[in-house]
Amino acid sequence: MTEVAIDVPGLIGSTYALVNLGCKVNRVESDGFERLLQRAGFRPSGGGSASLVVVNTCTVTGEAEKKTRKAVRQALRSHPGALVMVTGCAAAISPEVFSLMDGRVQVVPKAEADLFLGKLSAVSGHKAASAVAPAEGLAGAFDGPAELSRTRRGVKVQDGCNNACTYCIVHVARGRATSRPADEVLRDSLALAEGGAGEVVLSGINLGSYDWEGMKLADLLLRLLAATEGQSVRFRISSIEPMDVDDALVELLANSDGRVCRHLHLPLQSGSSKVLGEMERPYCADEFLHLVERLYRACPTLSLSTDIIAGFPGETEAEFQETLEMARACRFSKIHAFPYSQREGTPAAVRADQVAPEVKTARARQLRQLAAQLRREDFARRIGTEELAVVEEPGRACTESYYEIAVPQGLNPGELVKTTIPATFLA
Repeated sequence: MTEVAIDVPGLIGSTYALVNLGCKVNRVESDGFERLLQRAGFRPSGGGSASLVVVNTCTVTGEAEKKTRKAVRQALRSHPGALVMVTGCAAAISPEVFSLMDGRVQVVPKAEADLFLGKLSAVSGHKAASAVAPAEGLAGAFDGPAELSRTRRGVKVQDGCNNACTYCIVHVARGRATSRPADEVLRDSLALAEGGAGEVVLSGINLGSYDWEGMKLADLLLRLLAATEGQSVRFRISSIEPMDVDDALVELLANSDGRVCRHLHLPLQSGSSKVLGEMERPYCADEFLHLVERLYRACPTLSLSTDIIAGFPGETEAEFQETLEMARACRFSKIHAFPYSQREGTPAAVRADQVAPEVKTARARQLRQLAAQLRREDFARRIGTEELAVVEEPGRACTESYYEIAVPQGLNPGELVKTTIPATFLA
């Protein structure tokens, strides 16, 4: 491991603030940063000025990169005198951009964050570096129930990506796909369940590529179900690429009685086979639709959410209309719609046939309007049916199909309750 220098003579106080940007994997890793800091004796700043600010960055699009730079500048302004630790995907791609912002900025590779935070603990007069949890803490590594603060918690089971979509640079920032040992995932999931989490979300950059000594994602889930038999906890797959949905996973979704949520986030990106080919997505529109039809046949109550990019370079109006038609055919319960954002360093960013900004904006607006309509229609089909919901806070719960609904006030956070889907949803 590379030695990480700390270029400040000391820390004022022992409080921290954490800024998390980007995907669910970043959220899980940021939870790990918090655990390491609290074990080392640091306290949350509670909105006041902190002596340490950790910014976990995102670089998935050009717009995300801009937000990341803005967040670091804001941290420097809002916390005068603080050490600002910048880590994550944007820091991996462009470390010099951040290190040149201010002498208080320390760019730290995620793999070295444990060493860095251990050194900080010594500087601040708290626990020695050896007392701080190892790097596995960033992926999960829970000491026990006292550390839990939310009722739906993530466990990182995979990192990296072997795909190279032409709009994306995450495979460069994260590296090749790797899988966490199944025993570690099981340990962390059991700790969460024992601590009161009603839902454990399996997260990864390319989650469906999970492969630990021949154990695939469906095998891992079966092991988790067996280990938590009789406990009030369910599992959710955070996101999975279409080509990674195999027969074993389909069967598990259909037959686990909701212990694996009958909800998948299945990124489409475009409903045009031509555009998908230029994105270097490893499927065509017909293959995606056939998968969706197979999923609905096996699991009629399945809820499907997705990501769609509007205005990819060269996308014609006719090709965009193909995407709208595909979204209707798939009956998505939720669509994350993004106008295409040029990410420097990707093949798509240097194409000469960029779609005009106003066209991208208009198409993204159309997508969001359709998304709202499809979400209302999907929820209407569920009214009066029963689903398990996990109580997130008094009076509010998250259903298996990924809707926030109102529930009676007397239920405890983390509790899994069978509920009749009401006439309206909260979010």
